[in-house]
Amino acid sequence: MAGTVQHLKGASPMSNLVHLDLGVTGMTCASCSSRIERKLNKVDGVKASVNYATESASVDYDPAATNPDSLVEVVRGAGYDAFPVADNTATEHNAEVDAEPSAAEKVDAARTAESRDLGRRTVVSALLSVPVMAVSMIPAWQFMNWQWAATILATIVFVFGGAPFHKATWANLRHGAFTMDTLITMGTSAAYFWSLYALFFGHAGMPGMKMHMSFASNDAHMDHIYLESVGMIITFLLLGRWFELKAKGQSSAALRSLLDLGAKDASLLRGGSEVRVPISQLQVGDVFVVRPGEKIATDGIVLAGASAVDESMLTGESVPVEVKEGDKVTGATLNTSGRLEVRATQVGSDTTLAHIAKLVTAAQSGKAPVQKLVDRIAQVFVPIVIAVSALTLVVHLFFGGLAPAFVAAVAVLIIACPCAMGLATPTAILVGTGRGAQLGLLIKGPEILESTKRVDTIVMDKTGTVTEGTMSVAAVHGPVLEAAAAVEAGSEHPIAKAIVAACPEAARPGHAAQDFTSQAGTGVEATVNGQRVRVGRAEGTLDGFQQAFSATEAAGGTAVAVYIDDKLTGIIDVRDRVKDTSADAVAQLRELGLDPYLLTGDNAGAAQAVASAVGIDASQVAAGVLPQDKVDFIKHLQALGRNVAMVGDGINDAAALAQADLGLAMGAGTDVAIEASDITLMNNDLRSAGDAIRLSRRTLRTIKGNLFWAFAYNVVLIPVAAIGLLNPLFAGLAMALSSVFVVSNSLRLRGFRPRS
Repeated sequence: MAGTVQHLKGASPMSNLVHLDLGVTGMTCASCSSRIERKLNKVDGVKASVNYATESASVDYDPAATNPDSLVEVVRGAGYDAFPVADNTATEHNAEVDAEPSAAEKVDAARTAESRDLGRRTVVSALLSVPVMAVSMIPAWQFMNWQWAATILATIVFVFGGAPFHKATWANLRHGAFTMDTLITMGTSAAYFWSLYALFFGHAGMPGMKMHMSFASNDAHMDHIYLESVGMIITFLLLGRWFELKAKGQSSAALRSLLDLGAKDASLLRGGSEVRVPISQLQVGDVFVVRPGEKIATDGIVLAGASAVDESMLTGESVPVEVKEGDKVTGATLNTSGRLEVRATQVGSDTTLAHIAKLVTAAQSGKAPVQKLVDRIAQVFVPIVIAVSALTLVVHLFFGGLAPAFVAAVAVLIIACPCAMGLATPTAILVGTGRGAQLGLLIKGPEILESTKRVDTIVMDKTGTVTEGTMSVAAVHGPVLEAAAAVEAGSEHPIAKAIVAACPEAARPGHAAQDFTSQAGTGVEATVNGQRVRVGRAEGTLDGFQQAFSATEAAGGTAVAVYIDDKLTGIIDVRDRVKDTSADAVAQLRELGLDPYLLTGDNAGAAQAVASAVGIDASQVAAGVLPQDKVDFIKHLQALGRNVAMVGDGINDAAALAQADLGLAMGAGTDVAIEASDITLMNNDLRSAGDAIRLSRRTLRTIKGNLFWAFAYNVVLIPVAAIGLLNPLFAGLAMALSSVFVVSNSLRLRGFRPRS
């Protein structure tokens, strides 16, 4: 969480605290979240932590001292908006939707409205600012009374386009804080009101006025205007703010994607008959029926039936698990074959699915927002600039006249205008993330860039990340593939599909199997060309095939035995193949200074075989892990001082992706994994993880380079302006040139080339 949690005031340690989650809108930087957090923690009986990255507040309060409505008013009193967010992991998620939108929907609606508002202001400002800039910079285009037309356009931009910055500046100043918004308002206001003064009290408003280049700062005519600076500063910074808002990850969307995976209703057994009821009506002890192809309604124990259950939602593994009477099953997993009768053991917020959702929430809210470099420096830079400008005015008044003093003071303010500083981050992010999007690398925001610089360890999920994620035939021992495929053509089991895919001609009508039967946990059987063929688990001795069977098992594959007329005739090695690019990807990650680890819910043999194939040390492999185990593994590495990146693709990886310092999701993975991550690899190639980290690090270097030069020109030219050697016009020109440099430097990111 952002900031620190303070001790409760006015509440004893034994107070029964109530937890409240708030959605917070209107924050523009990390200092906003810190200020809201301080305000909340000043309330008696409250301890709060506010997260700028997730636009949320986690509050524990004493109901005897305050209430949710009062806490919302505290946030609103600080200049922001807040809404209580219900526990989305409870059963109410599956209840009938009320006509009144939920609090979470209100937060999403507010965020959407803010994005639309920024987009509208950006477009209007750009359309009005470009002609002002053109006519101001090109004397040949300066028609009669052009300055008044420019004033009208620039005034609209200053008032309408700059409103979000001016409003935030006012809110910040009320609390004694200086942020990027303060710099924007200060710089644009100085340029705007200086221009108005020159128009109405100087010579700038005269008909036929032309912009003249005069280096002397003691020019007392004050006939230069800087309206183009006003327009372009506001336009570029609105564009950056709009982009940042649209790119920001939304944890609420990730949770909704996760919870939508659950079943919506269930077939309860009541009095010997089945009754279809909403999932929210299920209670512990109820018995429900799950047919083939249906999702299991909730966690429970099988009372009758046998089937293969696809648990990839939980384990990430593509091979279904055979279940029978007495076995546990998990809600939201898929029943692929037989009919099951299940007794519910956990419902609502106690289910495994709800627990994973809570893990994602806790991990995401536990990420502290990165304090932006510009905002940190602004706390000192803005007061210094104001003080220098005031001192310049006083000194020049003492030694000269009013006009030269005012010119010098305004020159200081204009040279300090934060155009280059404001462009330093958004332009690099726009170009860098745009280039990333062209390459299938989706980077969600500026905070992620700093994470890529620090990471020194990368943890990879196996199935679907390092491997293909689907079963395929790796080897066939004995002339049995065609017969086995003919039998398996009648089965929907993933292993059966892999065998049929390896010999599709076996599914032709002339090869059709007859008298097909299936026995759960044993295999399938049918008559093919007059021979009885059984495909499934090996039984008894493995005469002639022991070596093939052992090699398959040792490599983590599934050894499928094929019996023809009750005689073992062959072994088919079915496994999840390692991607051709994975070994190269691991090598590239090592070159970036990352120590690779492999995590999987699969067995140890399969995990070690994959690790060996891609070049990961056996000591850096963890097998048989569940979602909570993956989170704990990453927490353990973090406790050792490691900065951890995680690459995954499944729901079971979502909490780990959120817990990691940097989360990378494969684009072919689940929506919840993608939304819980920081970077999405759309081409599903693990080598793209290295490309994404390299691009992010290069973008971060570009941002820091931009900021260095943006501040460097201030450090050099502010003293020049203060001693009266810089006319405001040249101050504006220097400011414009610094912006051109920043933009040009950012555009170099378009030349980034992927290693893959």
